[in-house]
This record gives sequence, C-alpha cells and structure tokens, in this order.
Amino acid sequence: MNELLEVKNLKKYFKIRGKGQAGGRYVKAVDGISLSVAREETLGLVGESGSGKSTLGRTLLRLIEPDEGEILYDGREVHTLGKRDLQKLRREMQIIFQDPYSSLDPRMTVGQIVEEPLIIHEPECKRTQRTERVREILQLVGLNEEQMNRYPHEFSGGQRQRVGIARALILNPKFIVCDEPVSALDVSVQSQIINLVCELQERLGLTYLFIAHGLNVVKYVSDRVAVMYLGKIMEIGDAASVYTAPAHPYTQALMQSIAVHTRREQTKRVVLGGEIPSPTNPPAGCRFCTRCPQAMPICREYEPKLMPISSSQAVACHRCSV
Repeated sequence: MNELLEVKNLKKYFKIRGKGQAGGRYVKAVDGISLSVAREETLGLVGESGSGKSTLGRTLLRLIEPDEGEILYDGREVHTLGKRDLQKLRREMQIIFQDPYSSLDPRMTVGQIVEEPLIIHEPECKRTQRTERVREILQLVGLNEEQMNRYPHEFSGGQRQRVGIARALILNPKFIVCDEPVSALDVSVQSQIINLVCELQERLGLTYLFIAHGLNVVKYVSDRVAVMYLGKIMEIGDAASVYTAPAHPYTQALMQSIAVHTRREQTKRVVLGGEIPSPTNPPAGCRFCTRCPQAMPICREYEPKLMPISSSQAVACHRCSV
C-alpha cells in the first residue's frame, strides 16, 4: 500500500484539573492508536460520542499536540516538526470542521474567509491573484462569485459548509480531515455535501480521514473503515468486509443500529447495555467488556491486540482469536 499518512502508537491524554480525587487524573482520549491512510483513499472513522475520533483527527494535524507516538506524513515526521516547518506542511494538511455555524468568523465576508489562508501562507501572492483563486474555489464547491461579499449569517447550513470546504481547499492540500462535516446539517442537505466531498476527491486526488458518528454516513464515502471505542481501534478493514461481515461485537451493534442487513442476519441481535464508561477510568482488559454480550473472563483481564483475521480486516477481540 502506498501510504500518505502513517500513525504509530499515538497517544493523547488530557489532565483533569481539580481538587481531591478528580485532580491529577487523565482522560485517555487517544490511547495507543496505529493506522495508515493510502494516497487518494478515504478512511472512515466511526464511534460513539466521546470515543476520541475528533481528538485523533486534530492530533494528526497537530492542532492538538500528541503526548506519545509517531505521525508520518509522506515520509516526514510530523510529530517532531518545528513551528516554521509545521506551518509549511499545513498547506498540504487541512480540516473541514463539524459545525459550519461556529467555524466561520461572522465578522468576515465569505471572500475574506476563503482568502485568509492564502494571505497567511502565500504573502507574495498579489491581491488580484488571490481574488481569482477564491472565485475558482467557490465555483468548484457550488457557490458563485456574487456571494463573495456576503456574510456567513446570510447563508444556509449547507452553503456555510461549502464555504468551509472551499477554505480547506484554497491551498491545494493533499490530505483533509473531515470532522463530522454533515452531522450539523439537515438530512436533506447531508447527501449533497457527501456527494460534493466524493466529487472533489475524484477531481483533485484528495486523501480523506472522514470522521462520523455512525456507519450509515461513512458507508458511501469510505474505502476502508476504522471503528473506535474509548480511545482504541476495535476493528479496521475495507468497507466491504466491515459492512458485510463485521467481526467485533461493537461493530455488529453499530451495524444493527442502522438496520443494515448483512450476511450474518441469522446471528443473534447484539444488544448493548449501560453507558460508555468514563475515559478517565476505562475498564481493565478490553475497553468494551463492560457492555459486550459476548464477553469472556479473559476479556476482563487482558487487553486484546488488533490482529488480522483476513487480508483485509483486523479486529481487537479475544473471541475472534480463539
């Protein structure tokens, strides 16, 4: 595989400030994750709220500094770059934020918002050149130049997200983290944005980490899918394998929650009990053992490693290895 991005044993913990027992504890948001993303591939990343998906995406870009591990982008060690070299790399690594309402500065026009990265990264670029480039990008995402002088509050949610996409594309990046880009939009608009993201990838040769809350969204955009739970990857594989034959009980539960019929329709329905445990005090052994209807004694003692079960799928589950 021709990897553009490779991550090795990445960790990000957040210290809890407070007195007594709360003070000095850590939220283990990303806890030893290793994965890779090939050039022009879309890796879908799914999991419940609080699983660490957004933290992982932002840590890859070093919008959040990692605590441990390696991040290799096109052979370069992102985790060791100084401020100046990191700024240069930001041209190639961008993000589309979740909420188009809060991610756009209400005091700036759409033209100014999209143009801003050019001013920062290409100060030698003339104003007329920047304006022309903004026009081209807005047209590419389905907006027109007459809208350049309007403010974000004058646009719908879907249009605002198109502005956010244009801002991410203005520097001609290769890799984009799509951080739940449709979760804040109406269902009727979500498919339009998903189609746009796919069209842009094909046209521009982009590589995506596409973060979403559920498997129903990433199904239409992903080449491979990674399922995350409490800071860990539970399962990863090509989309066809994960959707037709989910191996981890957590993946099976996510699949059944969106009423996706798989080849395992005859298997007993997976029912999850209780709430997701606190990331400050994750269960011993497998992170999922407290909610897993198939848990064995070994699951509560030893943490399963992410191991391949086929040429296209890997699972962190003791049951899959026995």
